[in-house]
Amino acid sequence: MQRKYFGTDGVRGAVGKFPIVPNFVMKLGWAAGKVLSKTGTKKVIIGKDTRISGYMLEAALEAGFSAAGVKSVLLGPMPTPAVAYLTRAFRAEAGVVISASHNPFYDNGIKFFSKDGTKLPDEIELQIEALLDEEMSIVENPAELGKASRIDDAPGRYVEFCKSSFPNTYSLEGLRIVLDCAHGATYQVAPMVFKELGAEVITIGNEPNGININDNYGSTHPNNLVLKVLETRADLGIAFDGDGDRVLMCDKDGQILDGDVLLYIIATYQKQLNKLVGGVVGTQMSNLGLEQALARLDIPFTRAKVGDRYVMEKLLENGWALGGENSGHIISLRHTTTGDGIISALQVLRAMCENKCSLQELRKDLVLYPQVLQNVRLHTPFDALNDNVVQEAVKNAEQQLGNKGRVLLRKSGTEPLTRVMVEGEDEELVNNLAKQIASVIVKESEK
Repeated sequence: MQRKYFGTDGVRGAVGKFPIVPNFVMKLGWAAGKVLSKTGTKKVIIGKDTRISGYMLEAALEAGFSAAGVKSVLLGPMPTPAVAYLTRAFRAEAGVVISASHNPFYDNGIKFFSKDGTKLPDEIELQIEALLDEEMSIVENPAELGKASRIDDAPGRYVEFCKSSFPNTYSLEGLRIVLDCAHGATYQVAPMVFKELGAEVITIGNEPNGININDNYGSTHPNNLVLKVLETRADLGIAFDGDGDRVLMCDKDGQILDGDVLLYIIATYQKQLNKLVGGVVGTQMSNLGLEQALARLDIPFTRAKVGDRYVMEKLLENGWALGGENSGHIISLRHTTTGDGIISALQVLRAMCENKCSLQELRKDLVLYPQVLQNVRLHTPFDALNDNVVQEAVKNAEQQLGNKGRVLLRKSGTEPLTRVMVEGEDEELVNNLAKQIASVIVKESEK
């Protein structure tokens, strides 16, 4: 069956436009409650990021779950990976996150975790979607309506969980770290984690007002992080996205380390300790330089489709434990069940402590190819991947790159975008080819 409402990461869209409207979200809570609570605790954990629309959607979800006879345990603003962890810790039937991740405040979404803290299987999402086409009902006995409660110590519990991934034998004392919390869900817990581990912490992007999430701050806008690191002469900087499942870092010179670099550092560190399980899963967007660097170390590497759910599928298929995307979404199954920006950053810092060296030294053997990503926003439905003129432009670009580069076109799973990625040794050529292909897509879509 084709999924009607669920995308690659839950249900997402512009607030006030279907499906991100209260009536639908209430029914989504009801349908999810009916499917997920057939056995067990009849309890769900609900967390959210800092978007102003989170209040409205939280109330709608709570009403839907109550109608289905399911108890709601509210966390308030908490990172997405914290919801995954607390779902397991509290033996809930599911975890629900109200967030649109790295998108602007006017978008929002609903995503679910299973009781094991992993994304819902496709068959469960399809069962929920089937119920959405039925008329909503309320439990026959009013005494069985779901109640709502709140966990007041949720931040402290998650902080301790993150710290548990960092050995007691190491300390961050002597390190000055800039944290950029994107005015998002990590604004409370991230500074606590790194301070309690001994670092001197300078925090930016930690004053959410409901509409400034991801606005010129966070992993999608790292310029302010770089400036603050240079201004304060910090040892490094760490930037999270709005819901805390992605992370980017920068070294003391302001050089950005994307997800490919961080994945390389974590993989080589785990291999150094003989704790790397199998190999590494990347995606179609992973840099060729990462693949080549891992090959030199005899670390197996394979690519999944873009999206953390596909990385997870490939990890489970191969029996491996480490994978991620260049966007900074890194999954380390040795530590947790989903992408976690804080825990990923801590694994990089573990490598620094173990080797008593800087970020620059940890990544010195990794040489990345110039890679350009052009996002082409489409105002009318258009399938660039199957358009003959666009494909001819792609073939022409591939001929110019030869065997020293590649071109990738893909649709965004969450926005009306076609993403054009061009990678190769010649940065000027890569830039020009990406612009040419993007221009062809725009012209073809306007015909």
